[in-house]
Amino acid sequence: MTRHLTSPPPPIALVGPTASGKSGLALWLANRVPLEIISMDSALVYRGMDIGTAKPTAAEQAQVPHHLIDIRSPTQSYSAAEFATDAQRLIADIQARGRHPLLVGGTMLYLKALLEPLDALPPAQPALRERIEQEAKQLGWPALHAELALVDAPTAQRLSPNDSQRIGRALEVYRATGQPMSALHARQKSQSTTPLTMPVISLEPTDRAWLHSRIAQRFDDMLAQGLVAEVLGLMQQPGLHPDLPSMRCVGYRQVWENRLPFSEQGLPENKATDPLFIEKIRETGVAATRQLAKRQLTWLRSMPHRQVVACDQPHVQERVWQEVCQSWSV
Repeated sequence: MTRHLTSPPPPIALVGPTASGKSGLALWLANRVPLEIISMDSALVYRGMDIGTAKPTAAEQAQVPHHLIDIRSPTQSYSAAEFATDAQRLIADIQARGRHPLLVGGTMLYLKALLEPLDALPPAQPALRERIEQEAKQLGWPALHAELALVDAPTAQRLSPNDSQRIGRALEVYRATGQPMSALHARQKSQSTTPLTMPVISLEPTDRAWLHSRIAQRFDDMLAQGLVAEVLGLMQQPGLHPDLPSMRCVGYRQVWENRLPFSEQGLPENKATDPLFIEKIRETGVAATRQLAKRQLTWLRSMPHRQVVACDQPHVQERVWQEVCQSWSV
C-alpha cells in the first residue's frame, strides 16, 4: 500500500548490464507500486526491432505504462540529448498523475545525460560522417581511435578501439567545431546549476560467469524466436544500412556482417536457416553482448553514489524493494 505523499514521488533509475534482470524486476515493482516505466534503452526506441532488443511484450506493456518505446523508425536517430528532454517531460507528467516514475535500462549515456546534462553538440553532419566512414574502411577504426586520442584523450580512453559509432561521432564533433567532445561536456557540467538528482539502483553480478550464462541463454532464445528473420525483414526497408545506429545494436549488427558471404542483397530462405550461418551469428553475438555488458559495468562503477544490488544472489527483489521504499516512502 502506498502512503499518501505530500510531494511528487522522485524518479528512480533501475540500471544494470544487459541480462541482469532489470525488466523483470520493474514489472514486479509495478505490482506493488503505482508506477510508470520510462525506457532508458537506446534500442527499444526503434519500431520493428522486437526480438533482438528483448522488447517488453504487448501484454507486459499493457500491464504497466511504458514510455519511449517504438518512437523512431530504424532509419532515424535518437540522441542522448533528445532522451534527456523527453525523460524530464515524462517524469513531470507521471508525477502530475500521482504515479511513480521508474527509469529502466542499460544505456548509460542516457543516464549520464539526465544526471549531468550534456552540452548542445552540433547536429549530425552526414557528409563529414561519410568521410570519416571512408577513412575507417581504409585505415580501420583502431587507427581513427588513435587519432581521436591525440585530439580528445578523455573521450578516447573510455572507448573501445572498435567502437565505430562513438569514435565516429567524437571525431565528427571535433572536426566540425575544433573542440573535443570532452571539453564541451565539461563546460556544460560546470555551468549546470540544476542537474537532475535521483537514486540509482544498480543490478550487478558478483560472479561474471552467472551473467555470461544468462547472456548466452538469452541470445539462444532470440535466435529461436526468429531474430534472423526479423533482421532480414528490416533489411528490405528503403534507406536502411548497416552504419545506422539501429543496425549497430547487438544481434542486428552480427546478422548484417555475417550475411555477406552468402549474398550482398540478403539471404535466400535456405541460407537463413543454415546451421553454420546461425552458429556464426551466435558466436559473434554472444561475444559482442559480453563486451557490451563489460562496458556497462565500467560505466556503473564510475558512479560511487549508486546503490548496488547483487543480481546473482538470493532475495534480489527484497533488496530492491528496500531501496525503493527509502526513496518513495511506501
